[in-house]
Amino acid sequence: MVRGIAREQAILTATIELLGEIGYQALTMDAVAQRARASKQTIYRRWRGKPELVKAALDARDAEHVTAIPSTGTLRGDLLAALDTLCAQADDRYLTMMTGLIHAMRTDADLAEILRSHVADEDQGPFPTIVERAVARGEVPVRTSTTLAHQVAEGQVIRRMVLGQPLDHDFLTGLVDDLLVPLLTRSFPEDEP
Repeated sequence: MVRGIAREQAILTATIELLGEIGYQALTMDAVAQRARASKQTIYRRWRGKPELVKAALDARDAEHVTAIPSTGTLRGDLLAALDTLCAQADDRYLTMMTGLIHAMRTDADLAEILRSHVADEDQGPFPTIVERAVARGEVPVRTSTTLAHQVAEGQVIRRMVLGQPLDHDFLTGLVDDLLVPLLTRSFPEDEP
């Protein structure tokens, strides 16, 4: 068995893996404990129940993605790199995990409340880090809000996933160039006659 931070990471990783394989409804603390090679006592010492464990796993996954955002030297480049990295993770397992969680939120009030706090936490995504860098480079004003850009990007990505459309380079380039950069810089292209 692993200890401390490594044990916690193993538990959170096992949770994400199992959510992608079997979904939320079938997820059990026993299965997480077995996959993580940890005891159920260890899990329950850290998290009150399944909803809290799932939120912690999602938070850790998001934090890992934010840490991996490369600094390309431009707002556009950072947005493309971050979204490309995030979308590369959006495979069938991710879709299984997300659709399972969305469905479970309809019947599990505790899960719904906990996951709403995860979704509402705009600091979980890549946008605060990207905008901080852009502010430092003078590309966007100091008080640039990331909320709308986060919501637009998330909505567009989820829409394409639901429709079975690819999250490819052309889509990401259009999302960044036509929506996100103009939103963040407040410089919208002139309407063409």
